[in-house]
Amino acid sequence: AITGVLFVAILVGCILYGAFSFGILFTAISALAIYEFGQLVNMRAEGVQINKAINMLGGAYLFLAIMGFCIDAADSKIFIPYVLLLLYMMISELYLKKENPVLNWAYSMFSQLYIGLPFALLNVLAFHNDPEYSSISYNPILPLSIFIFLWLNDTGAYCIGSLIGKHRLFERISPKKSWEGFAGGVLCAVAVGWLYGLYAGPGDTAHGLLWSGAGLVVAVVGVLGDLVESMLKRSAGLKDSGNSIPGHGGFLDRFDALILAVPFVYAYFAIFAYICVLSGGPVGAVAG
Repeated sequence: AITGVLFVAILVGCILYGAFSFGILFTAISALAIYEFGQLVNMRAEGVQINKAINMLGGAYLFLAIMGFCIDAADSKIFIPYVLLLLYMMISELYLKKENPVLNWAYSMFSQLYIGLPFALLNVLAFHNDPEYSSISYNPILPLSIFIFLWLNDTGAYCIGSLIGKHRLFERISPKKSWEGFAGGVLCAVAVGWLYGLYAGPGDTAHGLLWSGAGLVVAVVGVLGDLVESMLKRSAGLKDSGNSIPGHGGFLDRFDALILAVPFVYAYFAIFAYICVLSGGPVGAVAG
């Protein structure tokens, strides 16, 4: 319980405090989650030995590069070192003479796609370009809302699942999850999203629908993210990805739902913004 309270306090505090603390926190979390992934595959995947330090560097650099690009501190050339790093991962296997170089390539690239990229996309949600004033601002609402929806989903799923859960959702991967709990979690996230959109924004139905839709996306995809990581751990014969957070497993355990939710939330709001442009509506509603 103490660890959980500290975890939430640090997470929320760093997101709300400002862009610098946001960047430092998620650069570190991205690197640590990739480290745990490297530990997992090196211990459990036969013949695999990936370079954890290089993979961590790749994830951290990708986060900072996209952050720099989003705040207009650098142009697309900032991604050149990252591309060179990916090429190094491939070419180095020619000289390292490891047992299974192809799997080493595959797991290294997968660590960047599965963990590095979703964390980096948090920047796209956090930094908003205002063409009217030619300025870029940091808005913590979108990244923070993903966590709030995930926590609401987990709370609703646990409460409803414990009370009336009978039908297993995905027994092969996660025997404790139930369809009743899944529905309870989704309803909880959607309801709070509707209330937030209705009372924290301009107070119209459009904002209520926008944020309830975001709650739906996060809740549904978050469960899938949890199942994906559970499948990864089950195939490795592990209960937790690590023990970095006492009583809560590892960083990969704590952020498994976020990893899959972020790309879908980005796509959701991007599609909404595109529809606003086509219809002549206010794109700024996305950030509000």
